[in-house]
Amino acid sequence: MNAAATLSAPAAIDCSRHARGLFIGGKWSPRGGIAVVDPSTERVLATVADATVADAIAAVDAAAAAAPRWRATAPRKRAEILQRCFALMTERHEELATLISLENGKSLTDARGEVSYAAEFFRWYAEETVRIGGEFRTAPSGNNRILVDYEPIGIAVLITPWNFPAAMATRKIAPALAAGCTVVLKPASETPLTAYALAELYQEAGVPHGVVNVITTSTPGPVTGAMLNDPRVRKLSFTGSTGVGRTLLAEAAKTVLSCSMELGGNAPFLVFDDADLDAALDGAMVAKMRNAGEACTAANRFYVQDGIYDRFVAGLVARMGALKVGPGTDPQTECGPMITRKAVDKINALVADATTKGAKVALGGQRSEGPGFYYPPTVLTEVPADAAMAFEEIFGPVAPVYRFAEEADAIAAANNTEYGLAAYIFTGDLKRGLSVASRIESGMIALNRGLMSDPAAPFGGVKQSGLGREGGVHGVLEFMEAKYIAASF
Repeated sequence: MNAAATLSAPAAIDCSRHARGLFIGGKWSPRGGIAVVDPSTERVLATVADATVADAIAAVDAAAAAAPRWRATAPRKRAEILQRCFALMTERHEELATLISLENGKSLTDARGEVSYAAEFFRWYAEETVRIGGEFRTAPSGNNRILVDYEPIGIAVLITPWNFPAAMATRKIAPALAAGCTVVLKPASETPLTAYALAELYQEAGVPHGVVNVITTSTPGPVTGAMLNDPRVRKLSFTGSTGVGRTLLAEAAKTVLSCSMELGGNAPFLVFDDADLDAALDGAMVAKMRNAGEACTAANRFYVQDGIYDRFVAGLVARMGALKVGPGTDPQTECGPMITRKAVDKINALVADATTKGAKVALGGQRSEGPGFYYPPTVLTEVPADAAMAFEEIFGPVAPVYRFAEEADAIAAANNTEYGLAAYIFTGDLKRGLSVASRIESGMIALNRGLMSDPAAPFGGVKQSGLGREGGVHGVLEFMEAKYIAASF
């Protein structure tokens, strides 16, 4: 983790200015109220609109009205608008980071990193917009030509989580707009202010009315269901838990809706005896403590080989013990609060389960008193294989460390999960690293790195960690349909 002591305190911002109502068809519509709470202090920051089923259909109406014109907009024009989105996000970097830190609780260091990452999706897809190609070739029989064109899939419903309120939105919106689709975004009700702030920014950048619509709701089941059952909607892109993903897939099946799913993770972090210890510890801190562990790619299980185990544990305890825990907007904070009290309760229950079954607490292990939803950086050793945290996402600053002897044992343990989103491998032997990577059941691997996310790379998992890919050249194709034309001439 980077020290935040040299960072300046953020300027105060008025959160209520980003709570003007639902954003539908380029206009703001006040509706009811959902309280947005600062996890650092438990105070209410603002109250945002609460959409009904009728509001959801109105958002689809707006997306449908805007679709023909946006679909027909020249790729270069779409690219220029996306580039302006990137420029405006970069220009307002500090304000957006502060807003994220307030409503999410993450440290300013992490929030600033998120804004930079989120903005890059607009730059990447501004460049990709003008490179969407097709195919032209002769059929093997020689009787005709095969033409393949890529067309916008249609109206897309985008559902994003609370842990990365800017990046999870732009990772979907940017490729959808690049493809020529219009969208309805439903951000998490815990962190909606960032989504509404970005909606204002898109409008200023020149995104036409109705191309991007944003709604928040306290009744996500009926509201989402109404949109998914509207025949005009042809795409669902969801980031969240595997449980909710299964429910949405069942609903989407009713209309045979195209689905992209970025679901849960249970990332293994493998450290072999020949690894560079300092590099492995550096990587562990990034992989575990980015966003205080509230990330689907967070290292959830540390498998460390016998010869380096004790030194790795000692180093991890020292580094995690030195982190400053505090409010997200405090420039010195390195580990902010969890998103809700319920999240703290879950972490606490997982730690209690592990210790009851024999795990040893090397650091932390006791929930913090409020105000604020804090859990301290925690390291557990001798964690039994049947502990619940070996199979469930911790989603917090807890590092369970398991010992292994043989390479095959580590690979078997790493794959012993229904998830397959991310994995980390540290070794001084590149040949072994690549060999192990090929045998790990995961959509993404970080080899001798603690960070893998990149707007230019495909992001997604295997098994019950999801369907499809976001980012890279793959991301825009998720929002397109291939049309084949058999032509004779």
